[in-house]
Amino acid sequence: MPSQPSATQIRLNSITACLKAAVDTVNILSDRLNVSFLQSISATTQSLVKLMETIKHNQNECTLLLEQTLVVLQAIIDICVNSDTLGILSPIMLGHIGDFILTLHKIHIFVEAHQGGNRIKILLRSSELSTLLKDCKTGLQNALDVFKVNTAHLFKDIDEMQKNAKEKHQEVLDLIASLSDTTNSETTSSFSRVLSSSFNSSTSLSMLPSMPKIFHGRESELSEILQLFTQDAPRIAVLGAGGMGKTSLARAVLHHPDISLKYGEYRIFVACDGVSTAAELVALIGNYQGLELGKNPAQIIRHFASRPPTLLILDNLETAWEPMGSRNEIEKFLTLLTDIQQLALIVSLLLLLPRGSWGSRINIEG
Repeated sequence: MPSQPSATQIRLNSITACLKAAVDTVNILSDRLNVSFLQSISATTQSLVKLMETIKHNQNECTLLLEQTLVVLQAIIDICVNSDTLGILSPIMLGHIGDFILTLHKIHIFVEAHQGGNRIKILLRSSELSTLLKDCKTGLQNALDVFKVNTAHLFKDIDEMQKNAKEKHQEVLDLIASLSDTTNSETTSSFSRVLSSSFNSSTSLSMLPSMPKIFHGRESELSEILQLFTQDAPRIAVLGAGGMGKTSLARAVLHHPDISLKYGEYRIFVACDGVSTAAELVALIGNYQGLELGKNPAQIIRHFASRPPTLLILDNLETAWEPMGSRNEIEKFLTLLTDIQQLALIVSLLLLLPRGSWGSRINIEG
C-alpha cells in the first residue's frame, strides 16, 4: 500500500499548482507586453516548477521559499496590471524587480541543490548552502517590503491560495479581452517600445552606479588605468585593502568621458559583494544581461563573445574568490572571460591576484 503524502508534500504540490497558474498569467502578460523582465521571471519560475517535482531534501525550507516566491509573483502581476499605463513601470520599480529576479536565480540554485544526488550540493559546502539560504530569505523579505505585500497572505490555507491564483489569472484574461483588436495592436506596440526601452535601460545604463561625488587622491591610478584602455581590451586587476577606494576608482573609470565614448551602453558594473560561489557570480552576471537562467558559464561566454566591445567591471570579487572552496571555479570562469578578445575586464578585490590573462595590476595603497 503506497504511503500517504506528508503535510509538507501536500502543501508543496499545491504551491506547485499555484506557481504553474502564476507562470501562465505571467506568460500572458509577457506575450501582451513583450518585456524582458516578465520573460526572465517566467523562464526561471518554469524551471523551478520542474525542479519541485524531484525535491528530495529540506522540503520544509524549499516549500517556504516557494510560497513566498508565489506571493511576490502575484504582487508583480498586480503592479503590472494596476499601473496607470498597464505595465509601464518606473526605473525604480524595474530595479526592484531586477533585484527579485536575482533572488529568484538564487532560489533556483538552492532548490536544485536539494534534489537527490545533485552535483551542485556536492560542490557547495554546508556553510555555503546556509549562506545561500540566508540570501534567498533576505531577498524575498526585501521583495515583500518594496512591493508592499501584506505578510498575512503568506499564511493562507491551500484552498485560498489556489483560489487567489485562479482569480489573478482570470483578472488578466479579462483585462486583455476588454481591449479591442485595434487598441490591442496599437497599445501592444506602444507598451513594447516603452517597456523594452525602460527595462533595457535599467539593466544597462540606469543600473550603473553613479559617478563618485568626491574623488581625489587616486588621480594617478585613474590615469594609469585610462592609459591601458588605449589597448583594444585590457584586463586589469585592482588590488588593495578594504576602504582604500577601489570601488570609487572603478566608478570613476566607468563614467570617464573617454570610456563612455568608447563603450557607450556596453558598460556593465556588477557589485559582487553579495556573491559567495561561482554559480552565484555567473547567475548575477546573467541577470544583469537579461539572460534566462544565466548560471551556465558557457552561456555567459557566448553572450559576451557575440557582443560589440564591452567593458565588464566585477567589483568586490573577494567575497566569492577568497574561500578556497569556491576559488578554483571562480578562477576558471575568470580565465574564460579574459580569453574573450573584445571584452575589457576590470576586477577589484583584496591583495591576491587570481589566475587569468591579466595584462595589468593596479595596487591601491594608503
